[in-house]
Amino acid sequence: MKVYLMTDMEGVAGVINAPDWISPESRYYESGKTLLTEEVNAVVDGFFAAGATKIVVQDGHGYGAINGILLDERAELQRGWGLWPYPFGVDRGFDAMAWVGQHAKAGTTFAHLCHTGSFGVIDFTANGISIGEFGQVALCCIELGATPIFGSGDRAFAREAEALIPGIGTVEVKYGVNPKVGADLTTEEYGNIMLGAVHIHPDKARERIRRGAYDALKRYRENPESFRPPKLTGPFTVRVECRPSGDKPGYVRENTHPDSFIKAINGLYT
Repeated sequence: MKVYLMTDMEGVAGVINAPDWISPESRYYESGKTLLTEEVNAVVDGFFAAGATKIVVQDGHGYGAINGILLDERAELQRGWGLWPYPFGVDRGFDAMAWVGQHAKAGTTFAHLCHTGSFGVIDFTANGISIGEFGQVALCCIELGATPIFGSGDRAFAREAEALIPGIGTVEVKYGVNPKVGADLTTEEYGNIMLGAVHIHPDKARERIRRGAYDALKRYRENPESFRPPKLTGPFTVRVECRPSGDKPGYVRENTHPDSFIKAINGLYT
């Protein structure tokens, strides 16, 4: 049972805001990496206890956020990908897909640090359906035959994942308190409005994450039909709408591919 584990940083319990936590110049960046890595270890432990035979951890945060020294030695760590960004190293050899530290998509109310790729994106759609970073990778792995089974992050992300993938196991470790959508804001303004959240303690978060990961993989092995990812049929049209930033105006970009979501999204950014 091979599992691919995508990671991000903004959805981790105890990662309070962007300026102080998520980039190398942030004063708590190393602490944030530790918090994420320990949440990843909780998932790894839960998955192996439920019967996983191989787990590959993709360090999916833009600046990098996994402390390889602290990572569970049973997991393999990947940073970077091949010729194209998507699907970030997932291939047809994986049975299941999971996420740790994931945040909600851009424009989500009551979310924490929500964005889609960057704070500059207003919305990303696939065949007219709004999705975020989770949805982008989920649709890629569905195309490759891997089933999304688990995700942890903030409450808004959990609801987003459950709506796109009925049956997916989720664990929420914090919840945002800002009701704004922010579609009319610049990149700089939007990055400063989604900072408020209520967090559970990191130790409690890890306990819940380990149990949630164990339950999700155990259920997948015993009853795979309980996970109901959408069936993908082409053609695929992807569209991204971006905010103005500094002197740069906002813009819209679109791409279509007749039979592959992966090729459609890669074509959007190349």
